[in-house]
Amino acid sequence: MPFKLIKKSSQSSSRLGQLITLHGRIDTPFFMPIATKGAVKTLSANDLGILKSQIVLANTYHLWQRPGLNVIKKAGGLHKFMNWSGPILTDSGGYQVFSLARSRKIIENGVQFTSDIDGQKHLLTPQKAIEIQRVLGSDIIMSLDECTPYPCTKKYAKESLKLTTRWAKQGLEYYHVKKIKGQLIFGIIQGSVYPDLRQQSMSELTSLNFDGYALGGLAVGEPPSKMYQVLKSITPLMPAGKPRYLMGVGKPEQIVEAVKKGIDMFDCVIPTRNARHGLLYIMKNKKLKGKFYQELRIKKSVFTGDIRPLDSRCHCQTCQNYSRAYLRHLFMVNDPLGLRLATIHNLSFYLNLMKTVRQAIKTGIL
Repeated sequence: MPFKLIKKSSQSSSRLGQLITLHGRIDTPFFMPIATKGAVKTLSANDLGILKSQIVLANTYHLWQRPGLNVIKKAGGLHKFMNWSGPILTDSGGYQVFSLARSRKIIENGVQFTSDIDGQKHLLTPQKAIEIQRVLGSDIIMSLDECTPYPCTKKYAKESLKLTTRWAKQGLEYYHVKKIKGQLIFGIIQGSVYPDLRQQSMSELTSLNFDGYALGGLAVGEPPSKMYQVLKSITPLMPAGKPRYLMGVGKPEQIVEAVKKGIDMFDCVIPTRNARHGLLYIMKNKKLKGKFYQELRIKKSVFTGDIRPLDSRCHCQTCQNYSRAYLRHLFMVNDPLGLRLATIHNLSFYLNLMKTVRQAIKTGIL
């Protein structure tokens, strides 16, 4: 079995585990930095190694569009292309069904996208999504789904759920026909914010016996309370012996709350995107209760002469070597080094948050 459950908490539904992939073992719960087009913006693969990132996430659709499969195949796969030796998860392109709604058309056998690069039409089918990821060589493949928007009617969510299930079956059949080895494949549970639809989707997908299960279509605009309601109703019913992935989440407190509800895997653009806008995260306490972190907006004038490190308790290369005043200066003169140093710090915060979470589960705090 690729997933080993090590400990269940007595304080909540949180759990410790290990996920075994072709490119290494990953301790759960974990967070995946976003390398959409084969790179975490402003960082190298070496930077990610120094930060001790266990895994990164790349995007099937965008890599298919540019540089294209021929280039990546010639390079020997995505790992060699981006010079990253650790595990990679690739999403299926299902999120682009949501994010690129103006330039796509959903049909029975897939999604027709109009490329923003050359205006050409490209059909992404469930089988094509698996084939792209096979060529990329990702450690974890995601099945094609429709990521529903919020709000959406229950009728729409139900029809979308049926389509996602059909695509999951077709993609999994292709995965087995091609006899893909060494690449895990996950199914994506849909159903919007309707608990009964989520349960229906989960029941249909678990019957197909994927290696793991993701919850998609959350963190798309719904109030956090709605997301927590879905997690509360669905995670106790998910297979205990397989990893549980909450896609696109999220803020630090949302991650901690989702871990307490039984989630093992996370990804989100928040730490890197906010870093590039000068919003930085500072840990206040490691008990993970209440507002356990601080948001610091480095562009504020109050930091003009602040020669203190960004966070004296953080051991990342940003905090060890540069002052708040210097970071503000870089942002104010639009020097790209500011974006890089801020990104390093925010990812350090998130990856250390997950380390703190794992330790809290281990010691019985969480």
